[in-house]
Parts: sequence; C-alpha cells; structure tokens
Amino acid sequence: MSHAAFDLLDSRTARVLQRLHAEADRQMPRLLLQYLPVLPRLLLGQRIDFKDEHLGFYADKFIALDRDQAAFCYLQVRALRARQVVEFGTSFGVSTIWLAAAVRDNGGGKVIGTEMVPAKAQRAREHVAEAGLTEYVEIREGDANETLRSIDGEVDFFLNDGFPMLALDILRLVAPHIRPGAVVLTDNVGHFRGNYREYHAYLRDPRNGFQTITMPLRSGTEYSVRTAEAPR
Repeated sequence: MSHAAFDLLDSRTARVLQRLHAEADRQMPRLLLQYLPVLPRLLLGQRIDFKDEHLGFYADKFIALDRDQAAFCYLQVRALRARQVVEFGTSFGVSTIWLAAAVRDNGGGKVIGTEMVPAKAQRAREHVAEAGLTEYVEIREGDANETLRSIDGEVDFFLNDGFPMLALDILRLVAPHIRPGAVVLTDNVGHFRGNYREYHAYLRDPRNGFQTITMPLRSGTEYSVRTAEAPR
C-alpha cells in the first residue's frame, strides 16, 4: 500500500497523519545508522541489548508503524467493532490516531495509550487534538507496567509496540482483560527476532489462550487472536 491507505480516513485525520508519517520517514536514516553496529546480530536473529544510556536516542524519534501496518490496524479495529483499544508505545501518537479514528468510526469508545516520556506524551496529545480525536483517547504517562495495571472492561484490540524487552511483561499484564476473539498485533518481531523468542513461546503455548502467526508486514508483524478457551 502507498498513500492510498489514507483513503480510509476523513480528510482532517488524513492530513495530520500524512505529515506525521513524512516526519517519521525523514528520521529513518538516523535510525538505520543507530542499528548499523548490531546489524550482524539482527540478521542472525540474535538478541540485542537496549542499554539505558542509549535510550535517550529515542526521545525525539517517532518509531511509528508504517502506513501499511497502521491501515491494517485501522481495518482490524473496524472489523472487530472494537470499543476499547490498548496501545503499548504511543510515542508521538501516529498509531494512536489511526486507532482512535477506527474507534470513532465504530461509533465511539476509547484508546488507552501509554508513553513513558512526558514530552512525547504531550506531543502525542497535541497531534490527537489536531486530528480531532481527543474524546476517544487517553494517554497515560509513565512505566506501562504501572499505568496499565488498571483497565476497566474488556480489551478488543491490543497494539504491542513498545520496547521489545518489555513486550512479554506488558502482554501478561493486559492479557486478563483481553476478550475471546480479540486481536493482539505486535510490531518489530521480524527486526528483533532474538528479543522476541520468549514472547513467541508464550503466544504459542496453548495454555495461554492465543493462536498466532507472523505476517509479512514490515519484515514481520505478529498477529495473535485470543481464543474462546483462554483462561480468564
């Protein structure tokens, strides 16, 4: 898909997202340079370390879903008629806007986003407001291990798109709220295969109540469905 993805959206939302995706595109060369030293490990599917002293590099980076993934999320939320969506890894709000647009087009609901960097959370809120979607979004600041401890009601769609080393912890935290038939979409599983081995093992263990497949979106996006037999 190309810019045709934006045909799913109203013109106001599309204009904001076109600009934000373009800004994210301009950051890609710096992101590629950041990962260049660990490229051999990534290609071999080995785990890489996200060292604390390097995390500041990401403070001004979008690290957003690409247009294909984002449009797929929009359509999934629409297909599920989702009313409550949870997102781990809001960043500057690109995916949040796509999700909120889908919730709005479903007739209403809420997207709960999470962002640990206050400045990014504020920018995300501004972008959401610019897109006209504030009433459908709640962005929680801080460690998602804490901010997602309180979720009222069932989760229809969960976008797991934060740092890979936290993905499994956050899934386990949200899982009791994920209803049977709901979808979990996980970014970066293709790029960081080594970091997601335990995550994949959890999803593929039938005792945890998911069925899952890796899709060829952005070199690997995990698509997981909560089964009716899921433990509650």
